[in-house]
Amino acid sequence: MPRRIMDAMPEGDTVWRTAHQLHGALAGRLLTRSDLRLPKLATVDLTGRAVVGVVPRGKHLLTRIEGGLTLHSHLRMDGAWHVYAADERWRGGPGHQIRAILGTAALTAVGYRLPVLDLLRTVDEPTVVGHLGPDLLGPDWDFEEAVRRVLADPARPLGEVLLDQRNLAGIGNVYKCELAFLARVTPWLPVGDLPAGVPERLVATARRLLEENKGRSTRRTVPGGRTDRSLYVYGRSRQPCYRCGTPIRWDGGGDELRDRVSYWCPGCQTGPAPGAP
Repeated sequence: MPRRIMDAMPEGDTVWRTAHQLHGALAGRLLTRSDLRLPKLATVDLTGRAVVGVVPRGKHLLTRIEGGLTLHSHLRMDGAWHVYAADERWRGGPGHQIRAILGTAALTAVGYRLPVLDLLRTVDEPTVVGHLGPDLLGPDWDFEEAVRRVLADPARPLGEVLLDQRNLAGIGNVYKCELAFLARVTPWLPVGDLPAGVPERLVATARRLLEENKGRSTRRTVPGGRTDRSLYVYGRSRQPCYRCGTPIRWDGGGDELRDRVSYWCPGCQTGPAPGAP
């Protein structure tokens, strides 16, 4: 059985796919191995308990375990869960990066570089995800409420609004940049200055893109099948815009490797922008 590796830069689509794969590997099966490698969880033993299911909520993962327990994890920038067959060598990283191991008789889920890992009562899940806004991939998606939250603070820059999980749960920096490009405005434009109808189209586009990408190993926002064109602006600094040919610019406080760097096309996108890097 091939190992399943969750891709980098986790956003809502990646987390949904991770939850789907973990659920398929663990749900309904007894844990034969449990190893949570954090001091606060070092004495926890979940062996003998069945995994009830794995549920995504925005960028959070909720692994529900028999007995009313939930293992809560968040991938942030480079965390990942890998699933391995019993006879398969683990290749997700060196051993010191492993934070959690949940094993069954057939498969083992290994969590690498997890910056957030907590064990709580299932009834207490709202304490870690109750603050989130409408989940773009959730069963309780509410379009009108999402638009309302996006427009709640008209002076706030669009990029900040999109990254705030209290407005829309599931958007990360990649989608922030791509959505601003598709709306033809820069990430620094106040949301109150968006043209009429754009906020609604932007929210609808966000949900559509995450839905389209949740089953893919490579995220795409550019339509068509060209393998050399998957994203419009993210990660494409100095390369020509696919629409107008203008070189893509970036701003990240002088560091293009930062997790909150913004990419945009000065030819296609209107609105305020920082100085040239």
